[in-house]
Amino acid sequence: MAIGVLAGLPTGAEAAATAPAVRIVKIQYDSPGADTRSAASLNAEWVALRNTTARSVSLSGWTLRDAQNHVYAFGTLTVAARATIYVHTGKGRNTAANRYWGSGNYVWNNPGDTATLRDPRKVVQTCGWRSTGKGSITC
Repeated sequence: MAIGVLAGLPTGAEAAATAPAVRIVKIQYDSPGADTRSAASLNAEWVALRNTTARSVSLSGWTLRDAQNHVYAFGTLTVAARATIYVHTGKGRNTAANRYWGSGNYVWNNPGDTATLRDPRKVVQTCGWRSTGKGSITC
């Protein structure tokens, strides 16, 4: 069963008016194929974030974490208007569209986990799942 939650936000029309500027839109929690811990396999596990506004948004001080408290800190990053960025589990060269956690192990648990996106002051969004059998969830 998939669970997608906007933490602390109203529902319905009120939610649309107060939705976060940057939000988790999809999580590929089970990389396709065998779990080999290769760079390709680790980087096929990712979280997609989307800037839903018509302006750039700074993610300085923002973090992404799992239920076991593995934390990715965005550092200095500005997301362009309407842009999507991917946070890959493994190692790579950071770009405007792709960020790399730098982990040598998988972060997201296939049977179930929760991704939490935080700005410097509060939880912006959480997205959790119990295995859907698909390997990904749309939040």
